Amino acid sequence: MNLEPVDGSDARAVLRGLRGAVLGAGPAIALGGGDLPHEVPAGTAVVVTTSGSTGHPKSVAISRAALTSSALATADRLGAGAWLLALPAGYIAGVQVLVRSLVAGREPAILAGSFSAHAFAAAAAAMASSDGGVRVPTYTSLVPAQLQTVLDAIDGGDTAAARALEGFEAILVGGQALAPALAERAAAVGARIVRTYGSSETSGGCVYDGIPLPGVGVRIDEGEVQLSGPTLADGYLGDPEQTARVFVRDGATRWYRTGDLGSFDDGRLRVTGRADNVIISGGVNVSLDRVERAVRTIEGLADAVVVPVSDERWGQASVVVTAARVDADDATALVRAAVEAEIGKAARPREVLVVDRLPLLPSGKPDRTALRALAADAAAAG
Repeated sequence: MNLEPVDGSDARAVLRGLRGAVLGAGPAIALGGGDLPHEVPAGTAVVVTTSGSTGHPKSVAISRAALTSSALATADRLGAGAWLLALPAGYIAGVQVLVRSLVAGREPAILAGSFSAHAFAAAAAAMASSDGGVRVPTYTSLVPAQLQTVLDAIDGGDTAAARALEGFEAILVGGQALAPALAERAAAVGARIVRTYGSSETSGGCVYDGIPLPGVGVRIDEGEVQLSGPTLADGYLGDPEQTARVFVRDGATRWYRTGDLGSFDDGRLRVTGRADNVIISGGVNVSLDRVERAVRTIEGLADAVVVPVSDERWGQASVVVTAARVDADDATALVRAAVEAEIGKAARPREVLVVDRLPLLPSGKPDRTALRALAADAAAAG
């Protein structure tokens, strides 16, 4: 099957490509660039190439069967309706908004231009429709940074943004952990938030509010979260060794090794962090995901990101980076006390670094590679 590159920043072009790749006879589309072959295995619909938040590129080959299985499972869980694309179309979460629309036989609404609360509210208002006098439910998908933008506007008196959030039957929020304070703000204005967990390797979110979608299997193997089911990608294009390492077979079942740590009790998944996001500080293993969760419970620091830095005394330490308008010294003292109380003295971040804005990837996730560089530069200068 032929593979044709498509500009992921052009949502209409991505939609046209998906219409052929998912509903028609192809060709498959490539999103995210990269040096890829001109042909892919039969059944492939999309190849998503992304560096991710840690800077390691990967080209994930996803079949039309996996994409449609995910879309149908989402409809089974949430219900059918119309979707608004407010995410970049070149990433898997944006792709799935479009695929859900195609599978449902509806044209998606597309937020044009850069994301803002005003643009979001206008796009949501334009979606209002009905079938036979019955209102059509509407859905959308956001990353936490977008949700915060809308909530900030609402706090500033934007009633249109408030109506937009409240009007969606469900708002999927994924890409990174949703800070409890942000979730509480959303609930307070009537937003129905559904936390999603997944990746390109699972055709997007496949666990909603901790509960796997129909057909999705979850197991914990030596602490690692592993997923199975019809939504799994075929693997990494042109990298059979990495594919074999990450997608493993246990009898007749194929499992995706997420690299995340977690637990699965009473049918509900709880992700506790990345297996590889651990530092050794003074001989003590410290999970930076756990530190970040503790920091984000502090008022005003819901956007904070915790990154590792070298430390002459302890070997490794962590730095909290935030765009909040706070005094760095006061915030450092508050953060260190809170983390010590929650986790222990060895986990205390070294300092809080205040920046004008957090660097983000096009997907809306924090650019952790850029953040680590900022923290390292600040340490060298200080």
